[in-house]
Amino acid sequence: MAKEFGMIEPFVEELVREREGKRIISYGLSSYGYDLRVSNEFKVFTNLNNSLIDPKAFSPNAFVDLVGNSCIIPPNSFALARSVEYFRIPRNVLTLCIGKSTYARCGIIVNVTPFEPEWEGYVTLEISNTTPLPAIIYAFEGLAQVLFFEAAEVCEVSYADRGGKYMRQTEITLPIP
Repeated sequence: MAKEFGMIEPFVEELVREREGKRIISYGLSSYGYDLRVSNEFKVFTNLNNSLIDPKAFSPNAFVDLVGNSCIIPPNSFALARSVEYFRIPRNVLTLCIGKSTYARCGIIVNVTPFEPEWEGYVTLEISNTTPLPAIIYAFEGLAQVLFFEAAEVCEVSYADRGGKYMRQTEITLPIP
């Protein structure tokens, strides 16, 4: 279905666990889902500007922008990133995206809201370091698994029909009131 409808680009047809002879955190097609990769673009929360986190009036000053092969998230902190893959969700499909166990077992929680029917774009990934120690995230490796649920019939009103505010996002997208 993913290939037939162009749901994931680039689409990796197998679970990749090694690159250039080195073990990596896996990505690609899994048993009942797809393990997406995190890109090399990150926004890490900082208290440098004494920002207040307000979803109705979000200040980009709350973040430090980073680009690199990895990202270190400070203890008890948070970062945003985006997926390598671009997703197009059919009108009869809903997804849930959950963190991979390798990161979860290190106290790193990935929270992503569902991809609703007819949503498309790069995924903005929310990554929490719940530990009292710095944690590292590796770019271009697996971070979360997307599970796909096909409905018996198409939804009455899709994300596209509603004009969803996060439609076709191409970069890490901050809260939009």
